[in-house]
Amino acid sequence: MASKMMRASEMTHGRMTLRVQLILLQALIVSVVTLIAGVMAGIIQAHTVRDAYEDRMLAVAQSIASMPVVLDAFDDADPSATVQPLAETIRRASDLTYVVVADADGIRFSHPNPERIGQKVSTDASVPLSGEIYMGTQTGTLGPSWRVKVPVFKGSEVIGTVSVGILESQGTGEFAGNLAWIIGAMLVAVILGIFGSAWVTSVIRRRIHLLEPHEITALVRNQETTLHGLSEGVITVDASGTITLANDAAARLLGVDVGDLTGARAADVLDDELLAVLRDGEDAGHPVIVGSHVLVARGTGARVDGEAVDATMLLRDHTELHDVVRRVEAADAIIAFRRRMGLPKGLSAETLDRVVTALDEHPDASAAELGDVLGMSRVSARRYLEHLASTGRAVRTLDYSTKGRPGTRYRMIDAATEGGLD
Repeated sequence: MASKMMRASEMTHGRMTLRVQLILLQALIVSVVTLIAGVMAGIIQAHTVRDAYEDRMLAVAQSIASMPVVLDAFDDADPSATVQPLAETIRRASDLTYVVVADADGIRFSHPNPERIGQKVSTDASVPLSGEIYMGTQTGTLGPSWRVKVPVFKGSEVIGTVSVGILESQGTGEFAGNLAWIIGAMLVAVILGIFGSAWVTSVIRRRIHLLEPHEITALVRNQETTLHGLSEGVITVDASGTITLANDAAARLLGVDVGDLTGARAADVLDDELLAVLRDGEDAGHPVIVGSHVLVARGTGARVDGEAVDATMLLRDHTELHDVVRRVEAADAIIAFRRRMGLPKGLSAETLDRVVTALDEHPDASAAELGDVLGMSRVSARRYLEHLASTGRAVRTLDYSTKGRPGTRYRMIDAATEGGLD
């Protein structure tokens, strides 16, 4: 029951989970690679075993063919009496199946089966009789065997042959023994690979917060939809200053294409004021004029404890709000000229003069700041300041650097004119 529940939990919406997919794919790769490596190792091992036997057989055959006692025995009346004991001793010491010495007519002087001595060899001996060495597989009286045949020279004349070999079954048996070790190593490699795959899968899933592929796809789509649907511009740069993300609103506010922003260096596409906000950070917002737009830029800052980090900047378009404020100020100025006669009830001329003097000395002050200077409440200071603004003697400006709604600051008309304001 528990195993059925686990298998059921591994399936969501009719599809395998990412964990199962990763384990299966990695296990398949490990198995295929291990199989290929095992087959190659087996082929190499087979050649190695045969080459080793052929080298041993060649050395034995050549040593026998060059022995003086064997050469002299060819002239004896009974060569086998000398050759047979010597050949059998060498065969047993070398772990070979047979050592056969024969004359030029193919008559055997030695054989593991003594009854075969004096009979003609059963396989073709034309290659060694021609003075060449033969290596290959032939079927003789003992069955299929790997064999080496060398000529026996007396001077420059070939007087016989020496044939040395092992049964093919003996060679393949040794290879099969080695092959068992290879298969065992392959199985161990596959098992270790599967456990390694499971570990790698767990690491990858932790890195992606255990999300499944369809969940990741949904998140990406939602992010794209949300990001490009925002009216605020969003620009993100990495620690090296390269823009990694920019939405459509940011491109529109800056008057460029999205493709020109993404992947470009921030220093190449942003002006100095925006770069400063991006680099130093600005929580409250900093007004910036870009082309015909009045933007408020906020940034997280590109350095933490002196180290470069990723940074994000938000751009909000305040162009329409700025135009509304200017129209309101113009309307207030027109009304002010119509209200220059007398003071509203509750205001004194003496206090008004003090407010005017203080505002001349502290231009762009808020009601709270001017109240602190004059030793009066913020509400009273605001009444006098609003009277000055309504009569056209002072102007109001909005302060966007404050958190929440913008604050109001005041400046006398003469001071504002000197500062370059209309």
